[in-house]
Amino acid sequence: MFNNIIASESFTHFKTTYFFDYMQARNERKYIAITCSKKMDDGKYNRSSVQIFEDDFEFMLSALSSLFHHAQHASAFQPSDKEANGIKSWEPESRPREKMLEQGRQAMSDAELLAMLIGSGYPGVTAVDLAGQILLSLDHDLNRLADLSTEELTVFQGIGLAKAMSIQSAMELAVRVAAAKPVLRRLKAVNG
Repeated sequence: MFNNIIASESFTHFKTTYFFDYMQARNERKYIAITCSKKMDDGKYNRSSVQIFEDDFEFMLSALSSLFHHAQHASAFQPSDKEANGIKSWEPESRPREKMLEQGRQAMSDAELLAMLIGSGYPGVTAVDLAGQILLSLDHDLNRLADLSTEELTVFQGIGLAKAMSIQSAMELAVRVAAAKPVLRRLKAVNG
């Protein structure tokens, strides 16, 4: 099948890449091919695509406009007193912030401390769950966590640049404190 790509754009989000190709078919009709390419756990890719010909561009844009208009209108009528979910639904003494306030930082698990840096999870996954996933992938080795790059951290769903850099900043402070400890001990010994 002859397909001439006139212009192309794409973006990637986690393991999924979306391609928007403006193309010309053999019969010289122009169309947009929208392709979703998702990398599977086995390394293969699952692809699906839809083509919209130029005769239908007007209808597609009208449908998208209508869809977003109705979605915005519908969201205005959603009940505002939604049932709390995630960490907010936990008993107060189990929530990381409240636990730290009441019991101190020593009472916190590594996952809870990391969750405090992360701040929030994503739908269906709390910050504590997300922190647990990260630590589990590292066999709970905090030295390995300290060595992760921004790119390695952002592989985890729910971790973007800001959260990755918060984690890296805290890890760097820990490295600096650890490096300064021998000096502090020597100063205490000298000053008695």
